[in-house]
Amino acid sequence: MTTTRFAPSPTGYIHVGNLRTALMNYLIARKAGGEFILRIDDTDPVRSKQEYVDGLKEDLTWLGLHWDRVERQSERLEQYNTAADKLREMGRLYEAFETPTELDLKRKKQLNMGKPPVYDRAALNLSEAQKQAYRDEGRQGHWRFKLDLERVEWDDRILGPISIDCASVSDPVLIKESGQILYTFASPVDDVEMGITDIVRGSDHVTNTATQIQIMQALGGTAPRFAHHSLLTGPQGEALSKRLGVLALRDLRERGVHPFALLSMMARLGSSDPVDLRTDMSQLIDGFDIERFGSAPTKFDVEDLFPMTGRYLQTLPVADVADEIRALGVPEDKAALFWDVTRENITTLHDLEGWWRMFSEGAEPIIADEDRAFIAEAMTLLPDGAFDETTWGTWTNAVKEQTGRKGKTLFMPLRLALTGQARGPEMAAVMPLLQVVKARG
Repeated sequence: MTTTRFAPSPTGYIHVGNLRTALMNYLIARKAGGEFILRIDDTDPVRSKQEYVDGLKEDLTWLGLHWDRVERQSERLEQYNTAADKLREMGRLYEAFETPTELDLKRKKQLNMGKPPVYDRAALNLSEAQKQAYRDEGRQGHWRFKLDLERVEWDDRILGPISIDCASVSDPVLIKESGQILYTFASPVDDVEMGITDIVRGSDHVTNTATQIQIMQALGGTAPRFAHHSLLTGPQGEALSKRLGVLALRDLRERGVHPFALLSMMARLGSSDPVDLRTDMSQLIDGFDIERFGSAPTKFDVEDLFPMTGRYLQTLPVADVADEIRALGVPEDKAALFWDVTRENITTLHDLEGWWRMFSEGAEPIIADEDRAFIAEAMTLLPDGAFDETTWGTWTNAVKEQTGRKGKTLFMPLRLALTGQARGPEMAAVMPLLQVVKARG
C-alpha cells in the first residue's frame, strides 16, 4: 500500500512552502488509494507549541486535506531509544564530545588547507578513560551516525538520478548533548516503522536523503521512493524566506483566498502542466503527476491567487454562500438576485460587503459639472416605490424622450449617479437591489 506523510515542525504557522509538500504527499496517497499520515515533528520541547499543532490541523482541514492518522514524535521517544541502542550495538552510533567552538576551529583549519570541512571522526579514537574524563569536566556527549564512506544513489522522481558520495559528508549528529532526538534520526526511524513508501519534500533535503537512506538500511528498512521539489521564489526570482510570514495559510484565508484557488495553483505550479482552476478534490487527484514537475526554482506570486479565487466564486450557487450573504443583512427574497448581480464583480467574498452597502445605503454619486442639470432632471423622472427589473429600461426611455440624450451620454452619467461606478453589473439587475437613492443634483 502507498503510504505518505507530511511531517511539519510545530514551531510556527504553516505557509505556502509547507503546503506544497503536504499537498504533493496527499495527492500521491489519494491517487493510489493509500494512506496519508500527519506526523508532528515535535522532538524539540522548547520550540514546539501546541498552538501551532492546532493551527496546522485547522489549516489542513480548511483546505480539505484530511489525514488518516496523526503521529507525534514526542510520543515515540522509546522507539528512537531502541533504534539508537541497535545502532550502538552495530558500531554505527558513536559518542563525541567536541564543543561547537572546537568543531568550528576544525572546519576553519580544513578550509585553510583546501580540504572539505568534513568531521574527522576523532571521537572514534577516544578511549573509555578519555570519554570519562570529558564527562568529569562536565561535558555531555552527542551521538553521531557512522556513515559508510560510499556513494548513495537513487532515482529521484523529480530530479532524476542522484548520486552522493558520503565521504564528502560529515557523520550526522543524531542525538544532541541534551538527549534531544534530531530530525535526521527520528525521520528515518519513523519512515521505516510506519512503512512510508513515498516521500516528497524540498530540494534542500537532498543531502539529508543520502544519510537517511543509510540509517534506514542500517535499521533493516528499505528506502522509499523520493521526490525533491524545487523551492518557491518570489515573482522576480527573489527568495521567499523573508516573506513567508505574510504567506502563512491563515493569513491567506483571512484575506479571502479560497482553498481551491490555492490548491489548484500548488498542484501544478512548477510542473509542465498549465495552472488551471479545479473545483473539487477529485479533479486535483486525477490530474496530479509528480513526475511532471521540474527542478528549476518555481516563481510564486501571491496576487495570482485572487483572480483564481474570483473565478472559483463565480462557479458557486447561492446556497454555497448563503451564510455570508445573510450575515450582511440581505433579505432572503433578494439573496439570489444579489449573488447573481455581484458574483462576477468580486475577487473574494469580502467584496460582498461593499456591494451591499452600496445597494442598501446608496453610493456616493459621481456627477460631472456638465451633467448636473441633466441628472437633476432625470431624477425627477425616477419612478416612486420599489424598483424591479423593468425600472431601468422604463426610466432611461423616459429620460431619453425628455432630454434627447442617448447612448453613452445617456447611460453612463445615470450609472455614475446611482452607483458611483463606471463599470459593474447590468443596471436592469442592479435597480431592484437599490433600496436607497438619494436626490442627485
